[in-house]
Amino acid sequence: MLVEFGGLPGTGKSTLAGRLAVETGAVWVRVDEIEGAMRRNGLTPEQTGVAAYSVAHDVAANHLRRGLLVLADAVNPVAEARAGWRDLAASLGSRHLVVETVCADIDEHRRRVETRDNDLPGWVHPTWAQVQRTMASYQPRTDDRLVLDTTDPLEDSYQRLMAAVHLSVTQVRG
Repeated sequence: MLVEFGGLPGTGKSTLAGRLAVETGAVWVRVDEIEGAMRRNGLTPEQTGVAAYSVAHDVAANHLRRGLLVLADAVNPVAEARAGWRDLAASLGSRHLVVETVCADIDEHRRRVETRDNDLPGWVHPTWAQVQRTMASYQPRTDDRLVLDTTDPLEDSYQRLMAAVHLSVTQVRG
């Protein structure tokens, strides 16, 4: 099964995906991590965007073919990015769960963006001004998805996520 995490930077995608990966043994594919590696190897940010998604799709496909749970962690700000994950899952006959993280409290969202730690070599997290530009161009999602407002306690969001993953896995086996 493919679990696609999307949402603006700083809304909790990686926090939730990372915990899910640790607790389930899932493969965690982070577009930011791929872009960081590309930048360490001389590519500019303008060169990495689409290429990083392409690499992420290839890595995810390999693991999905092996029957593993794959967590795709990316902003997915536009319909084309989202279609890539949807089409990948469909082409492999994999279940596809979409999770969109939001942070409804704008002050909290800004605080998170401005104070978060960086665990990815070669990656520079966007500034609040950059996140605001992404907000302005972020296409609203209309697909079937689990929306998690991460201003709720982390444990509540994680339990909702786990319930949705369990339900999706059960439906596949059922």
